[in-house]
Amino acid sequence: MIKPQQVPQHIAIIMDGNGRWARQRKLPRVAGHQQGAEVVKSVVGYCSNLGVKFLTLYTFSTENWKRPREEISFLMNLLGFYLENEIQNLKRNKIRFLSIGKTGQLPQKAREIISRAVELTKENTGLTLILALNYGGRAEIIDAVSALCRDVKEGIFAPDAVSEEVFSRYLYTAGIPDPELLIRTSGEMRLSNFLLWQISYSELYVTDTLWPDFSEAEFQKAITSFQNRNRRFGGISVS
Repeated sequence: MIKPQQVPQHIAIIMDGNGRWARQRKLPRVAGHQQGAEVVKSVVGYCSNLGVKFLTLYTFSTENWKRPREEISFLMNLLGFYLENEIQNLKRNKIRFLSIGKTGQLPQKAREIISRAVELTKENTGLTLILALNYGGRAEIIDAVSALCRDVKEGIFAPDAVSEEVFSRYLYTAGIPDPELLIRTSGEMRLSNFLLWQISYSELYVTDTLWPDFSEAEFQKAITSFQNRNRRFGGISVS
């Protein structure tokens, strides 16, 4: 049973397994991505209904450009189709949309739709849905270090005044609390260059379920598992 008062405020998800889901059914990989997009809609609804404040989805990594050109083109079109068709639902449900990553390197049409979705939902006060697009954790840290070094050089910060809190302001996620729960589907036991700074103390939940099969029941299992953890943050348990 989920305890409403202990629902994580920020959930991050590595959505893995679309290709394997399609291969198991002898379908093209794009069929897995299409079904995965439907699951995104469902999970956004689950989080919104539970009172989760932030949901970050690993949507397209900096490494995903290595995929076949046709698949990349389909993913970019699917992103645009999803946002265009969901903007009104986001507004109706008071969901704010944001993106993180090197989005300036995405195709122009995708950039335009992303900007429009951000603008049209910026006043919403419910769940914040964050898509990590052309995102890499190492690239984020390097970008943050570069920006911070420039500010130190310009005298905005003294070198010995740089703290974790200061550094966090230079990340793509500035102003967003770190995830309390990281979910990974498809059973892979790796972080895949996702939110490397932010998940230092996140609780991890890995399920063998492929993303297109990720159901409300599996989502509830992840939340229940989180609520049964003893989060010590390096300290000693008091129980």
